[in-house]
Amino acid sequence: MRSFIALVSTPSGFAGRTDPIEVGTRWWADAAPVNAALERLLGVRTDVLRLVGVEGGEAPGGGLVTYHVETRDEPDRTHLHPAEEPAADAVHRLPWAYRGGPAELLSWADAHVQRTGPPVQVKTWNLSSVHRLPTAHGDAWLKAVPPFFANEGEVIEMVAAHDPGLVPEVLAAAPLRVLLGQADGEACWDTKPEHIKEIVPRWVAVQHALAGGPRVRPCPVPMPDFGLPDTLVHGDFHPGNWFDSGVVIDWSDVVWGHPALDAGRLIEFCRPELGDLIKAVWSEAWLALRPDSRPLDALDSARRAAHLLLAVQYQQFLDNIEESERIYHEGDPQRELRKAFALVTP
Repeated sequence: MRSFIALVSTPSGFAGRTDPIEVGTRWWADAAPVNAALERLLGVRTDVLRLVGVEGGEAPGGGLVTYHVETRDEPDRTHLHPAEEPAADAVHRLPWAYRGGPAELLSWADAHVQRTGPPVQVKTWNLSSVHRLPTAHGDAWLKAVPPFFANEGEVIEMVAAHDPGLVPEVLAAAPLRVLLGQADGEACWDTKPEHIKEIVPRWVAVQHALAGGPRVRPCPVPMPDFGLPDTLVHGDFHPGNWFDSGVVIDWSDVVWGHPALDAGRLIEFCRPELGDLIKAVWSEAWLALRPDSRPLDALDSARRAAHLLLAVQYQQFLDNIEESERIYHEGDPQRELRKAFALVTP
């Protein structure tokens, strides 16, 4: 499990630290249980700003985590102890990790939806800030991403032009932030054959429709084409980003490249017994659209290239995030390179 210590800043200044508090989820980026525990202790609502350090555990969870948090009002200081104030600035610190950062995001969102209750900070780390906002029309989701990611609102609109049911509704969008409607259903972590048979062909059809000149950043890992076009690549096309209603989320990792990269990522992520089904569904979908293509040959190459793409992405994260949060990704590029090498060695 996970315990945490909070370094607490208040509207009037830094107030000290808490004792260790245990929470029910192990993932470092899960902010909601941290804020709930602090509200009970301090009597005011809080926002997690960033991870300061971890003792024990293994990325991305467990151990004793130290966070910098800020309160929205003056807290009860009975349970706070003297401590060194966290640094006010650092190289590559993201806007939502500064004091006032979460409040600024919420103020922007409140200009576009009318909340019916308090916001919930669901997740915060070096790759995203996510809040759930209750409204009379269901939950809205406020997401912000770093400058090395794509503008998710623009990407979703590209996909929606060809299959609006494949993406969540965009309620509002601005550079590096988006406000989305609720995606119905449950996430497909327990991936079933019917999920693959529905979502994979629909995504192939969209990729075919979007093929042509690049509209987002080019993929840094080139591949032979095998008769298939360069197009929009989701970049993290695994079933944790699918809902059983057919909606796909998390479009900020996109690149413009070979469509087999998404299928390679999917095969590596899913249970081995689903591999043959993914290959069949994906290749048949492309052959129906591009009869002269060689999708299975492309997929053989893409399973290696997908690991190379992940290695490049992870290194990009490490090069562009605050030092204290590198712990999330240390060793990831090397791990993906080893996986790619294992696929080419006897």
